[in-house]
Amino acid sequence: MKHFALALAMTASLATSATAASFGPLVEAAELSASLDTVEPVLLDIRNEGYEKGHADGALFAPYRMFRGPAENPGGLVDVEKLEAELEELGLEQDTPIVILSEGKTDTDFGSAARVYWTLKSTGFTDLSILNGGLESWKAAGLPVNATAESAFPSELELTFDDTWLATTADVSAVAAGESSALLVDARPADFFNGKKAHEAASRPGTLPTAINHTYTAFFKEGSPAMSTTIDPAALKASLGVEDGKDTVSFCNTGHWAAAHWFAVSEVAGVENAKLYAGSMVEYSQSGNEMANTPGLVQNLINQILN
Repeated sequence: MKHFALALAMTASLATSATAASFGPLVEAAELSASLDTVEPVLLDIRNEGYEKGHADGALFAPYRMFRGPAENPGGLVDVEKLEAELEELGLEQDTPIVILSEGKTDTDFGSAARVYWTLKSTGFTDLSILNGGLESWKAAGLPVNATAESAFPSELELTFDDTWLATTADVSAVAAGESSALLVDARPADFFNGKKAHEAASRPGTLPTAINHTYTAFFKEGSPAMSTTIDPAALKASLGVEDGKDTVSFCNTGHWAAAHWFAVSEVAGVENAKLYAGSMVEYSQSGNEMANTPGLVQNLINQILN
């Protein structure tokens, strides 16, 4: 199964069907396998390493680093013009079915796929899915793997960034200051929320004022790299305290774990007005704005020694 010719020409029937999602936001390996020959999705292998040693047959190499910011702010938005040029080299079209494959060994791998999904959705791609369980679920299903690098006929794109699903530092700062209203959800493990741990690029530990803690792992069975497909929207909204018409903003350290949280809330549970604070606490901590759960100097030093 070779997908490099797909970008050259799409049949009229496929272009029409692409106006609706071919699989939905999450697709299981068995469902994908049964539809590969009829839907012919573009498979994106987003692992930073390992593609040349073996990948899903037909998958294009689109490493996660393409969708990330600089080292000092990994969650920062990518340059749209640079991303456009890279996606053109992959031959992507905005209405072509795309399935995103992460490594699929741990639940944190899912965050990579979710961040890529969020970025592509925000730049106008309309038929997106994440393979639940990533490459490992592909292999487990007995689907073919090879080590031959795939190529594509370049496409022409005109990408613009839609901020519908984005919360900025200015947005969350206004909420923290009581100037606007939104539900801020810290998707990190409790030690980060409580200020006991901090990302190496953060200028200080702590969380956003008014934030609640609901870790992204709540959407995964313990130890599983696959997201639960039985999320109850009503129960989720009740547990988080989601209010109709009010933004729900997921954040973490660098917009990675939080991307998985946003994906579960927005795409799987269908909660409206769900947003991702892309820069998250690394960006916010560098802004000089007020933070919550930030320990004093002595306690912070002790925490760093213990961690």
